[in-house]
Amino acid sequence: MNVTIEDAKEWLIENNIEGNFGWYKLEEIRLGLKKGVDVTVYAAPKLDSQQMQEIRLGLEAGVDVSVYADPKLDWEQMGEIREGLENEVDVFIYSDPKFDHMQMEQIRYGLEKGVDVSSYADPKFNAEQMEQIRDGLEAGLDVTVYADPKYNWNQMDEITFGQYEGLDVSMYADPKFDFAQMEEIRLGLKKGVDVTVYSDPKFEWDQMEQIRKGLVKGIDVSMYADPKFSEDQMGEIRRGLENGLDVSIYANPKFEWDQMLETRKKLEKKKKPKKEKGREI
Repeated sequence: MNVTIEDAKEWLIENNIEGNFGWYKLEEIRLGLKKGVDVTVYAAPKLDSQQMQEIRLGLEAGVDVSVYADPKLDWEQMGEIREGLENEVDVFIYSDPKFDHMQMEQIRYGLEKGVDVSSYADPKFNAEQMEQIRDGLEAGLDVTVYADPKYNWNQMDEITFGQYEGLDVSMYADPKFDFAQMEEIRLGLKKGVDVTVYSDPKFEWDQMEQIRKGLVKGIDVSMYADPKFSEDQMGEIRRGLENGLDVSIYANPKFEWDQMLETRKKLEKKKKPKKEKGREI
């Protein structure tokens, strides 16, 4: 059946439908007429062309478009509801404009996977947080540990990583730690070191990293596990300890890190055994 834009205009006149219908809206009417669907459902000036398209696609798919044929829903929200209807999930759980389309998508994904979306189908969670909770549910993790809007999605991600690895995430599942600090504690747990030495928000993540590296190497990190030292200063003290140097000479925050570096290099040079005529002395 060949239907033109002129046919679409004529159809509007015949059905006494008035309003501003630009080319894109007329195109949606033309396509609907061509497919033989009930165009009156969406031939309304209050709908934009993209909303009209989503309703048309729903009519063509044979779903109940009355669930979303509402101008208070934008076209992307309509699309998420339409896909849910086509996949036969309970769209009434998320067919509310209080959810943006990305939140709707995460709820729809969960419903399609058969998980209990009640733990995150709440607009207090943004789409990224919803995704982390959904991923955890699909993996069979205990999402109650982090299904709380006080955690951002990065923090949630670190907690799920720990759960995947079978670690005691209670050591860092606390919003007082940012995600980078959480990562350092998680990495320490994974290595089996005493993370209580540095699991304190007074340490920046990169300071935690220096302490963690020292613990892994088995050195006495008490020489530098103090927030008064910058990450760079900690690094110089750690390297000195790893090389068996007497770092007490420069382990003082009054020295800049580059001064510490210079001192460490001198100590290493003195420690290096001298050779005389091919023989170590």
